Amino acid sequence: MKKVYFAGSIRGGRADAGLYQKMIEHIKARGNRVLTEHVGNLSLSLKETHAGGDVSIYDQDTAWLRECDFLIAECTCPSLGVGYELAYAERFQKPVCIFYRGKVVSLSAMLTGDPYYRIISYENEEDLLRSLDEVLDQYSA
Repeated sequence: MKKVYFAGSIRGGRADAGLYQKMIEHIKARGNRVLTEHVGNLSLSLKETHAGGDVSIYDQDTAWLRECDFLIAECTCPSLGVGYELAYAERFQKPVCIFYRGKVVSLSAMLTGDPYYRIISYENEEDLLRSLDEVLDQYSA
């Protein structure tokens, strides 16, 4: 069982929370453990709080990033935190795959210009899940 860090916008906007939830469930159904299941929690608000505050969130997330086998991100909704997580994963040489709806948003050149990241544009949920399966087949091998 591989450990997956799923990254998606929380404080940057929750418009895609339902999609995150579907992706997380799909990743889990393929026999992986998602360390960051809370990202898909539909009741999680823009003002995410944690008993220990922001330092506690940072400490937990960076520990999960170091622990994970790979990172999967959905980046259609821009998020400073997700950008930080992507760079942190690269620093620790964790494989990273970024999904985004190319007809909705253009990714930052800091992502598209970095050959480290595997970037996949998709048009609809069926397309996304098919591509996600291909990534999981590769990373879970």
